[in-house]
Amino acid sequence: MSGETWVRNRWLHVFFAGTMLLTAVITALGWSPWSTRWPAYLAVVVLVVAYLAYGHRGYDSPRAAAAFLPLVVVAALVLPAVVPSTAFVQCIVFPLVWVQSERVRTAVLLSIAVGVASGIGLQVSEGPDALVSTLLIEGISVIGACAMGVWISSVAGLSEERRQLVEELRATQQSLADANRTAGIASERERLAREIHDTVAQNLAGIVMLTERARGDLANDRSDALEERLTVLEESARAALEESRTLVAAGAAGMTRDSLAGALHRLAERHTRETSAVVTVDASECALDRDAQVVLLRVAQEALSNVRAHAGSASVQVRLFPDEGQTVLRVTDDGTGFDPEQPTAGHGLRGLRERLALAGGTCTITSAPGRGTVVDASLPTGPEPGLPSAVRHPVAEVTR
Repeated sequence: MSGETWVRNRWLHVFFAGTMLLTAVITALGWSPWSTRWPAYLAVVVLVVAYLAYGHRGYDSPRAAAAFLPLVVVAALVLPAVVPSTAFVQCIVFPLVWVQSERVRTAVLLSIAVGVASGIGLQVSEGPDALVSTLLIEGISVIGACAMGVWISSVAGLSEERRQLVEELRATQQSLADANRTAGIASERERLAREIHDTVAQNLAGIVMLTERARGDLANDRSDALEERLTVLEESARAALEESRTLVAAGAAGMTRDSLAGALHRLAERHTRETSAVVTVDASECALDRDAQVVLLRVAQEALSNVRAHAGSASVQVRLFPDEGQTVLRVTDDGTGFDPEQPTAGHGLRGLRERLALAGGTCTITSAPGRGTVVDASLPTGPEPGLPSAVRHPVAEVTR
């Protein structure tokens, strides 16, 4: 018997041992119409030995119960037949029948068999004069045992159903937790991919472009231009390092020093120094929380990155303004343009739309070959704060 089974059924074992001990005492001291009592002693010994050998497994093993319960019925017959007061053994016999039977109908039939066997035993020891009292006692015993057994079985059934429901609920909760964890991991990976693409990757792309130009200046012995290239290259590398550290710290890269308008001016200035394209910024302070400001800053970064990589434009205009409950960021360039209906190989525009969609915003791209590109990104905002607009000014062009 395993330790778990023993702990679960320990009170049944104690109850059986106590009942058998008391039955043995009654067998020795109780009245008997016979000159010898060895059949009763033998019944007690056989029952105890059988219980120790395999009967204790009958609570969990149907085969053990099928071998042990017939001995219980026989003992219910033999003991009262020798010593009438040992009919007390039914106190443990009925519980054994109900606990070790798999079905209620089997337990009821065995309870009737125990009652009949015990009644026959009492008739053998007490004679026909005790027939009425025997029928009354055994009838009440069987009915009471069956009623109690059915009630306890229904309670046990409900408890088992509840246990299964609890296990299913726990399994469902665990499955849901695993699914949420997986979704969270995937969402975090997508977020990091967007952040890296919009910050570190773009900065590195600018550094590569500046390095290529510096190499050309070096090859053509343009030391003045090379000095300027190296200065811009150092600033770009420092900006990439700062944004990388901020990204690792789970902060909002580019928003650590001032407002969205200020961040747009710095972004435009750096773009101008890297590409020689004049970037004009017209930014109004809008009622946006920090996360929304980061989203629009990332849109501006992606738009300017596409201008640098594909448009070949000489000038770019960046506007930030409120419009009927929305905050709109518009980036306009005079570059080569493209067909928005044609699929693109990169991830920038797709990531831009996904980022805005997650924030509850929209993105519209208007372009045509040879006619430049307009990127409109809008996010829901609160009432306009009425702060003064930043003065529209072009960022100074850096001499190459």
